[in-house]
Amino acid sequence: MYQSRPDEEFIGEPYYGDGSVYVSPPTRTRRRMIIAAASLVAVLVGGVAVDRIAAARAENRTAKAFQDGMGTAEPPAVHVDGFPVLTQLARGSLDHVDLTAHHIPASGTTRPLPVTKLTVAMDGLKTSGSADEAHADSVTATAFLSYADVSSALGVQVSQGDESGRVDATASLPLVGDVTVSAAVSAAGGNRIAFTDVRAEQGELLPPLKSLLDKALDEPIPLQNVPEGLRLRSVSTTEDGIDARFTGRSVTFHPDSSAA
Repeated sequence: MYQSRPDEEFIGEPYYGDGSVYVSPPTRTRRRMIIAAASLVAVLVGGVAVDRIAAARAENRTAKAFQDGMGTAEPPAVHVDGFPVLTQLARGSLDHVDLTAHHIPASGTTRPLPVTKLTVAMDGLKTSGSADEAHADSVTATAFLSYADVSSALGVQVSQGDESGRVDATASLPLVGDVTVSAAVSAAGGNRIAFTDVRAEQGELLPPLKSLLDKALDEPIPLQNVPEGLRLRSVSTTEDGIDARFTGRSVTFHPDSSAA
């Protein structure tokens, strides 16, 4: 009588030893599903890659328009929100774009005050046929003005005051000494920063020092290096400088677009 051996392999079927699990090859339907899923993943990955390339180009274009318009030494950092970007480009408007620029120079004024850092949030950004111009429907922005830059512009040493919304200004002259006053900081018309409610803090306010402080603080200082269409709404003091907040509608970035 024929008896099968425990370790005998079955003809036509793989045998993997005791305790092994036999896995049947995928059926034709399963193979088709795997291929379709892999193809879909490839399409999605490819679509994301193409969209990311389009976003990068839009970011570079916006950065160039801002750099050309504002005269910065380096292009700003730009981020385009939303996905897909291709559909936004197709309709000619980007939903939301964030921009951060540093060291925006000032010119055309007797007291040039550069913007140390500018952060801009733009909604409805449209690009023209020219690579050096961009237009936004709505914009909010914050210009950070370091005390070092403010001091250079005013000709006196400016630092954070003891009270919120105030700065200390110190005037020094050889053989005369120095004096420190406190001044409130506020937004004035024409995108200017005003220094009001001046109070003596330390030292004797001798005529030469008073003249120096009057020259520095009596007239509001203009911010002439922000995009055209932005309007100064408020200012606040921080440990390191002054924050100037702007809003605007129908704002254009193009060469020589600095606000007058």
